[in-house]
Amino acid sequence: MPTAHPCLSCGACCAAFVVAFHWSETEPGAGSAGLPAELTERLDAHRLAMRGTWAKRPHCAALRGEVGVEVECTAYAQRPSPCRELQAAWQHGEPSPQCDRARAVYGLHPLTEKDWNGDL
Repeated sequence: MPTAHPCLSCGACCAAFVVAFHWSETEPGAGSAGLPAELTERLDAHRLAMRGTWAKRPHCAALRGEVGVEVECTAYAQRPSPCRELQAAWQHGEPSPQCDRARAVYGLHPLTEKDWNGDL
């Protein structure tokens, strides 16, 4: 029997990196409701960051739950491009050094191909 999606219990990437993106990603359009502005903070004239990720110890304001146990993204449908682009290790058959680094911050083992095949 397959196990739960590994990212549903992880969330390390949401609490390890600055998530910076162009301000236009908060605007409605292209079938998206746009990322709520209250979940962002200004970095410079052209870039925003997910609120909480620009901190000394990053933790996205949209992340709910406990990293490594059970998490959810409260802005998943509107998440910005960096969140859409960062893939979990082996999710699509390839390693992800960023995923591995984020998981290491929380003492979590790197994901393997077996984690995606339900062979945990």
